[in-house]
Amino acid sequence: MKFKPLYVAVLGAALTLSVTGCGTSTNDPAPVADAPKNVIFFLGDGMGMTTMTAARIYSVGEDGELTMDTLPETAFVKTFSNDAQVTDSAPSMSAYMTGVKMNNEVISMSPDTIAVDPIADANGNKLGNNCGTKNGSSVPTLLELAKAKGLSTGVVTTTRVTHATPAATYSHICHRDLENDIAAAAVPGGTGYNTALGTTGLDVLMGGGLQFFTPSKNGGKRADGRDLVAEMKAKNYAYASNATEFNAIDGTKTDRLLGLFTSSHMSYDLDRDPAKEPSLADMTTKAMDVLAKNSKGYFLMVEGGRIDHALHETTAKKALQDTVAFDNAIKAAIAKAKISDPDLKNTLIVVTADHDHTLVLNGYAKRTGKTASGNPGVLGVVKNYVTGAVEKDLDGAPYSIIGFGNGENRTQGSRSSMISLDETTTSANTYHQEAVVRVAAGSETHGGTDVFLGAIGKGADTFLGTIDNTKVFGLVKSASGL
Repeated sequence: MKFKPLYVAVLGAALTLSVTGCGTSTNDPAPVADAPKNVIFFLGDGMGMTTMTAARIYSVGEDGELTMDTLPETAFVKTFSNDAQVTDSAPSMSAYMTGVKMNNEVISMSPDTIAVDPIADANGNKLGNNCGTKNGSSVPTLLELAKAKGLSTGVVTTTRVTHATPAATYSHICHRDLENDIAAAAVPGGTGYNTALGTTGLDVLMGGGLQFFTPSKNGGKRADGRDLVAEMKAKNYAYASNATEFNAIDGTKTDRLLGLFTSSHMSYDLDRDPAKEPSLADMTTKAMDVLAKNSKGYFLMVEGGRIDHALHETTAKKALQDTVAFDNAIKAAIAKAKISDPDLKNTLIVVTADHDHTLVLNGYAKRTGKTASGNPGVLGVVKNYVTGAVEKDLDGAPYSIIGFGNGENRTQGSRSSMISLDETTTSANTYHQEAVVRVAAGSETHGGTDVFLGAIGKGADTFLGTIDNTKVFGLVKSASGL
């Protein structure tokens, strides 16, 4: 509950009288001083508010609620970067993690850092660091601050663990594409290791990206010949390369866990084989098991990263399903956290996005309810909310509820060629929704709209209003005592 300043003094006096007159209050107990201080930071990559709305309708219908919708404290977040109105994931996640604005493509560095493309061969293969020796300086991240306080730390993602969002938590570099260098930053004691992670390094690292941990002679991307998986095993990391190995690991008896389940990004949730790849919810709760053994607490970052990739493809069904999988991970984490901390007095959970995309909901569509067998829901075409008849554009063709501001699927000339467009087509797993501006395949852009932030637990009530993404850093730091 928020109170206007005019009433704060009166309210404070009233509360003092109440406590002194009635003895120890049984309401709203104070946090235990020596209890673990835990932070779980959820990042839905590219999860703009329109995507959230569409995912809600897709999953539970217009009247339903995702777990994200039930978080008691909310805010809007401005996402522009140091040099661009529309950010990419590197500076936006870095702003959350460091409190500093930086240029597009830069990972957790000072604002003066210039994003320099990696050295590449004639085929475009990125061969090495081209940042230079006088190109900005690193700035500390929340994860590093947690490590310095003696907390355990973890990173879980459905992208490559070396991708921009996870990388912003544990590495510092002038360009997000330097993924070999980013991988090396996670290996305790090795060349290129980020010493700000202490002597022990990350306690949990899970996702895709095996190619940047293995030498080129074994099919990886490392020209230096290093086998980073072997190096991390030598540092006592339990290792899982598939769901079977993952399921066999007891997180409550494991001190360090490395999971690399795919060479590149993990599969879209629509395509995921549960025998090969664990769900984001399962990775999240197992990470919590590993980290919770630390009596001081932990900092865990969880990314639903493939929401963004599906939106770049303009394959809305994939994006919405990955948003639901992300929401399932949030639900599982809250439930697990409440087992040991029922009122979340010592646990802060933050859910947000790094940027928007250009997805829109078209027309005056009648309510569809959730997507199910026989009902395409929000993936269908626009139907009149009075008559239920299929709506047509000026060319006499139907059009889908979901569209994009830009993307690969734009009809050239009149849309009269689309008169046969139907919901079997628009609700297919691989259907690319139509766009206004035509761009190359997979190149739909981010959007510059503010994004949602929701919070629950210790210090959650400090997140309110419209705030810059750099301010989130300070709010998390203050709430967790980092």
